[in-house]
Amino acid sequence: MGIFNRLFGKDNNSENGKKEAKVAPWVPLASVDQLEAIKEKSNAKPQVIFKHSTTCGISRMVMNRFNEGYDISKNSLDLHYLDLHQYRSVSNETSSVFGVVHESPQLLVIKNGVVVAHESHGAITRLDLKKYI
Repeated sequence: MGIFNRLFGKDNNSENGKKEAKVAPWVPLASVDQLEAIKEKSNAKPQVIFKHSTTCGISRMVMNRFNEGYDISKNSLDLHYLDLHQYRSVSNETSSVFGVVHESPQLLVIKNGVVVAHESHGAITRLDLKKYI
């Protein structure tokens, strides 16, 4: 199964005896137009963008660790998943709109229209998202 199937709950491993993977409540980020909506929504609640390289083992490992450790209520913030390879123009525009140099994997926390925190690689899993709620 592909990463999107695992991310969005279409991979049911419990049927074949495997432990079912925990998945955070991701919203796909697939359009440049969504960036303005994310900026606007960040005035009401934090918005988080996870920039993920589907061909990178480190990015996959960080994504898995993030999913496993995620324990925040769905209503507390919005999580946006950006596939860097499929949506390169969205990734480039994300860097431009929010003024953060591109890295992969990378997590951006947006409040009141600006990035208030960002990390990449292993530091992503050490970022305490609860302090931005």
